[in-house]
Amino acid sequence: MISALLVVTRRNVVQSAIFLITALLATAGIFLQLHAEFLFIVQVILYAGGIMVLFVFVIMLINLDVSIHQVQFNRQWWLGLLLALVLGAQLILAVAPRPIGLPLGEPAPASALEPSTQLVGRVLFNEYMLPFEIASILLLVAMIGAVVMAKKKV
Repeated sequence: MISALLVVTRRNVVQSAIFLITALLATAGIFLQLHAEFLFIVQVILYAGGIMVLFVFVIMLINLDVSIHQVQFNRQWWLGLLLALVLGAQLILAVAPRPIGLPLGEPAPASALEPSTQLVGRVLFNEYMLPFEIASILLLVAMIGAVVMAKKKV
């Protein structure tokens, strides 16, 4: 929670990116403690790895000197506070006890669950191999295109 709070309160974007990596890794740790190994590894590889590399590229490509001297748009802080209060009230109502909260069923026993990581890997690399490879090539082309478009003329 502290890292997530520091993401939005830091003025330096590089520091915010580092705190975002910390928050994403903490979320991955929660998944690992819940024995959700697939979600753990997806969180580490996809979000803490891939998305943060994209954020760092964007930070490097933008001109931070110009953005620091621009006028900050923070006149609607009251709207942000109101939305935070509404979302907080919804969260409290969602986790409140049974009469007003969400009806939650009993969790499945851990012994009755299938090994999800092996099952997902088997299905991904047997049945969905071609769409997986096509998506990876499209993402690679998009990343190369973004770098070429952002490159300054020499």
